[in-house]
Amino acid sequence: MTASFIQVLLSLAAGIGLIVLLTVKFRVHAFFALFLACFAVGLGVELPFPKIIAVMKEGFGHIMQSLGFIIVLGTMLGVILEHTGATRVMAAAILKLVGEKRAATAMGITGFIVGLPIFCDSGYIVLSGLNRSVAGRSGKPLLVMSVSLASGLYAVHCLIPPHPGATAAAGTIGADIGRLILIGTAVAIPAAIAGCWWASWMGKRVTGPVQHDAHEDEALPVTPAWKAFLPIIVPIALIALGAFTKMQHGSGILQILGDPVVALSAGVLLALYTGTGWKKAEVSRLMLEASEKAGGILVIIGAGGAFGAILATTDLGTHLSEALPLAQLGLFFPFLLAVLLKTAQGSSTVAIITAAAIVGQLMPRLGLDSEEGRLLCLLALGAGSMAISHANDAYFWVISKFSGLEMQPMLKVYSVATLLMGITAFLAVLALSAVMM
Repeated sequence: MTASFIQVLLSLAAGIGLIVLLTVKFRVHAFFALFLACFAVGLGVELPFPKIIAVMKEGFGHIMQSLGFIIVLGTMLGVILEHTGATRVMAAAILKLVGEKRAATAMGITGFIVGLPIFCDSGYIVLSGLNRSVAGRSGKPLLVMSVSLASGLYAVHCLIPPHPGATAAAGTIGADIGRLILIGTAVAIPAAIAGCWWASWMGKRVTGPVQHDAHEDEALPVTPAWKAFLPIIVPIALIALGAFTKMQHGSGILQILGDPVVALSAGVLLALYTGTGWKKAEVSRLMLEASEKAGGILVIIGAGGAFGAILATTDLGTHLSEALPLAQLGLFFPFLLAVLLKTAQGSSTVAIITAAAIVGQLMPRLGLDSEEGRLLCLLALGAGSMAISHANDAYFWVISKFSGLEMQPMLKVYSVATLLMGITAFLAVLALSAVMM
């Protein structure tokens, strides 16, 4: 029996509504919210129970096959860089290069670079002490400094693998990971600039406290700056070379080294090189910590893959193509869908995974069923998943609590910054589409 459009639409609304309700009101882990949403949609369109289970397993396994190693290695890289203090060395080097007069810009650049391998909430926690110290030395308002740092971290988090939302969506839609990293970085740069600009302009007009903690004068590790940057620069360079070789229809060692799994493995080895005096127990502990962190991420993106597989059985694409002018909407549809989901439930990761599961089967109808179209669609989803971060977003509270900022200035400066970042990123995607499509 084929479900009607109304039946599919109501089932989809029930599934998304369940995700929002469980994650926002009851604070249920995103894995269980997505897991239960699979049954809500599947039963709603009258799929047999054994069929629901089989489809969920298939979707979960497909995501693990394509993304599992990338998530684990990316998490391991971030954990090692935090442990060795390389992130703080990079921040100090950028501040020295840019100058204390442009301290807010320095923190934005720091957030952007450190955010490449480290998730935005972890990166902000790691750099929060340094951020307060730089704010004190430079005389810049803490609000300006904090939102600049947060913007740099956030732009990367929403758009570039190995961050879970972008990585999972790439697996769902079928976009090339290597090209996503390169072009996603180009889109993230103007988004980060927009966030930092708003922080500097509006942050000066909103009063915020200046706080200092006991660790702000802690000595930096003795690691040279070039050595600290190496684990990030080398994987990006390898992926860039691999993507270029692939575009030229070449093969060989560069394409092998440019595979994200190989490139991130090289980054992990170089990150270990940044540390000194490693002990077996210490390395083992870091590996365990990274595995535990990655496990939490993997179950979320796996559940997202299962949800996407369930949606694929509903024939939603055919129904929506008959009801909406999808060909005319193009990139606007994935962007607006991700904005709606992000604003409603708070998590950028859940927003982009859920939106990708819906959009994945609509690519031909949207006119995006090509290698370039899938990449641009994914970037539009990432842009939409930025807006708007507010009180239902865990990252919002990480910034607030670790910077001592109240709700009102956070909403006026940070939340508006995320809206501008999302719009700017989408405009960059539209500009790219004029060139690529």
